[in-house]
Amino acid sequence: MSMPAGDLPEVFDPVTYGERAAAMYREMRGLYLDFARCIKTLLDEALRSADVKAQSVDARAKTIDSFTRKAGLPHPLDPTRPKYEDPLRDITDMAGVRVITFLPAAVEQAGAAVEAQFEIVEQENKSDRLSLEERFGYASVHYLVRLKDNRTGLLEYRRFAGLIGEIQVRTILQHAWAEIEHDIQYKGADSVAGSVRRRIMAVAGMLEIADREFQAIQEEVTRRRRVATEAVVKGRLDRAELTSEALRSYLDARLGADRRVGDSNYEVWVGVLRQLGFTSLQQVDDCIDDLDDMAISRAIWGSKRGQLWRFEGLLLAGMGAHYIERHPSRGVDHFVELRRRWLERLKEHIGAVRSYRPR
Repeated sequence: MSMPAGDLPEVFDPVTYGERAAAMYREMRGLYLDFARCIKTLLDEALRSADVKAQSVDARAKTIDSFTRKAGLPHPLDPTRPKYEDPLRDITDMAGVRVITFLPAAVEQAGAAVEAQFEIVEQENKSDRLSLEERFGYASVHYLVRLKDNRTGLLEYRRFAGLIGEIQVRTILQHAWAEIEHDIQYKGADSVAGSVRRRIMAVAGMLEIADREFQAIQEEVTRRRRVATEAVVKGRLDRAELTSEALRSYLDARLGADRRVGDSNYEVWVGVLRQLGFTSLQQVDDCIDDLDDMAISRAIWGSKRGQLWRFEGLLLAGMGAHYIERHPSRGVDHFVELRRRWLERLKEHIGAVRSYRPR
């Protein structure tokens, strides 16, 4: 499948050479497409196991046209001969997988998953090159990989033995810049005015700053959530911000854990509490302090309900009509009518209800 140097024409013709190489690649493209899909499947599993969140993981085999153009490139130091003496061996991105993450930290996490899953032939961090050249551009990490021997020893992977694939890992913003830069490079870079290119490079710098800021914001949010949850565990509710994680920890301790409830439910309830005027878990605790959730549940529904149902019953008993008047669904007739009936049942079975107002 290779093109030995002895078979090259005396005068290198990029078009003819590229077409000859593409004719051989056409016969093998199906294999490389299967190989790319194999890499994607293994990488999907590795990312999932490592709990790495990716915006997308896409696999592709190099198109015939793209391979033809690349195979026909002249050598940068000697344009009378081809850059790739053996295109099917020397061109290493015929099977490619692109991982797009949300934030820079996930690029490193995805890289660790790549290194754990595959044999690394070569690794290049585009950021390092940009730093050395003191310029902006798209930052991305590229890996050339093979399947490990213990995998190619299995029948289902044997046909991929020795093949090399490329894995690119970048953030969404890095990907946006890569697409812009690619468009400029292949669609008339020389015709773009210098002033325009300087503006484009300035945007690249802004994207890099945005990536860093989004990462810093996420780390700060994560830190504050951790501090809030730790404050709940230590009983320092006055130091606990109102977050979904902290609310879950508080309710698990106050009412017992309910693993049927998803994280999104607590996020919704944090929004409800803020609409009601609460700004801390200490206020929530003050509102429902000493109230009997089991007695309230039986009074409203006749039996014990789940954690969040009982929590709403506690808030209704602690705030009275104010709960209904300030609730985000106060404009929904059915919601208001039902909660008023619950309130009457509370008054009937447990006596007077409170009228707590968050301060």
